Amino acid sequence: MMNDTLAIALSNIQNAEKAAKDYCIIKPISKVIKKVLDVMKKYNYIKGYEVLTEARGGVIKVHLAGSINKCNAIKPRFPVKVGNYEKFEKRYLPAKNVGLLIVSTSRGIMTSEEAKEKNLGGVLLSYVY
Repeated sequence: MMNDTLAIALSNIQNAEKAAKDYCIIKPISKVIKKVLDVMKKYNYIKGYEVLTEARGGVIKVHLAGSINKCNAIKPRFPVKVGNYEKFEKRYLPAKNVGLLIVSTSRGIMTSEEAKEKNLGGVLLSYVY
């Protein structure tokens, strides 16, 4: 039984990046994993992904760009108010304006910067730099 599929998917991506591979296979998949991969693609941390099987469990092939130094899930998933994003950015990211905090808000999954612009609080999911 897998407890945190997002954490497993991000660790697979990080291990494949360290091994200088062109792609990695993630299974099982979920909507949250797809949305996090969409955010990573938008900011050019990955080239893209393709869903190979949509059946139970499912499989995604992620095409790596070679630009990830570290990506990980945040556990426990801290709830964050609009003004408190800086505290967690200092904790999880190496420097100011380096990397992304990925947050689940009431309007979907986005970065902490987008959530600040839209004046939304949320729950921390992961970070990548």
